Amino acid sequence: MLDFLKKLFSSEQTDYGQLVKDGAIILDVRSAGEFAGGHIRGSLNISVEKLGTNYHQLKKKKKPIITCCASGMRSASAKSMLKANGFTEVYNGGSWRSLQNKI
Repeated sequence: MLDFLKKLFSSEQTDYGQLVKDGAIILDVRSAGEFAGGHIRGSLNISVEKLGTNYHQLKKKKKPIITCCASGMRSASAKSMLKANGFTEVYNGGSWRSLQNKI
């Protein structure tokens, strides 16, 4: 029981900087307008609404994916969508501004 509680309340630390160094894709799932207002250099922009019709762009790259958005809500949805469609190494980076500071 104690191990279950530890897992439930522990926050695994993901080394986003190392993931990027190893070639991970930063997927910004905000709208094109939001993306144009500022984003992480080198990130790929596919809005969460269009993600379902653009999986092929990500599958051919065969790399880990870090999702980000404005607050972390859409990136969490995008992570779930990707996982449900066979992507195995997906991380929710949360807010793009916060992620930028972590890489």
